Amino acid sequence: MYRKEIKVLDCTIRDGGLMNNHLFSDNLVRRVFQAVNKSGVDYIELGYKADENQFKRGEFGPMKFCSEQDLENVVGDTELNCKMSVMADIGRFDADAVIQKSESYVDMVRVATYVKDIDKAINLVNTLNAKGYETTINIMAVSHSRERELDEALEQIEKESAVDVVYLVDSFGALYSEQIAHLAKKYKAALPNREIGIHAHNNQQLAFANTIESIIQNINYLDGTIWGIGRAAGNCPLELLLGFLKNPKFDIRPILKVLENDFVELRKDIEWGYTIPYMITGILDLHPRAGMKLRNSDEKDKYLDFYEKLTSEANV
Repeated sequence: MYRKEIKVLDCTIRDGGLMNNHLFSDNLVRRVFQAVNKSGVDYIELGYKADENQFKRGEFGPMKFCSEQDLENVVGDTELNCKMSVMADIGRFDADAVIQKSESYVDMVRVATYVKDIDKAINLVNTLNAKGYETTINIMAVSHSRERELDEALEQIEKESAVDVVYLVDSFGALYSEQIAHLAKKYKAALPNREIGIHAHNNQQLAFANTIESIIQNINYLDGTIWGIGRAAGNCPLELLLGFLKNPKFDIRPILKVLENDFVELRKDIEWGYTIPYMITGILDLHPRAGMKLRNSDEKDKYLDFYEKLTSEANV
């Protein structure tokens, strides 16, 4: 059985682009778009809507910016079966400069924020909603949020925002299924008029399991990426998610085709997914930047030394 309310969002290019400044080839981005568009997935998130006064083209690929011309270069004359999403980071995006939804390829803008910036996130999504966009608030690093502060943020979102979806984000891949269940119940109780989403990281090989738990808890917006590609340990694998959902509208074959044609080779050049340093940062509920630094060093497989260093720093 499947639940018709469930929406799947692919963020392969957006999240994967965090590893290489979005410097994927134009052809790879087009092939991923074509595969997702054929697969029945509901949304594709190709990148960020970043302020070009803060980031330079050339140093970053086109999907860092997702201008209308950038998106047109990807879509071409293809009939859109899925909706288009972009992500905006607080402080790196000018909502006032955004055109009306009726003039844009973009359907949904997802606003990434921390609890401390919830006021700014609400202002941003209200501006975007007024321009006709679907919106989400993705509360990052929720495993580091104090319970009371998170409760207050959720209450404020419910009272003051026009947001459509609020995302539970396991930024550090630190959460277990029982914690996902607890947080899902909290979000659902605090936000009765919103949909809830899940974005799970795979530091402890739990991204898929935690996404399943969120489905059990009636979360309807589910993120995934092809082969789990994403910064550090990556995300819930899209192909696993589509296989699990059993909805006949999803066709896994285009995803498997682009995976075998492009991602097998890509993985030789870019490392992502479960590795021991990311497992260690996950169990310690730490940002993966230390693991990323280690994996780019000559001591990338010195796991015990890495563990001892992080645990000694945590005890200082």
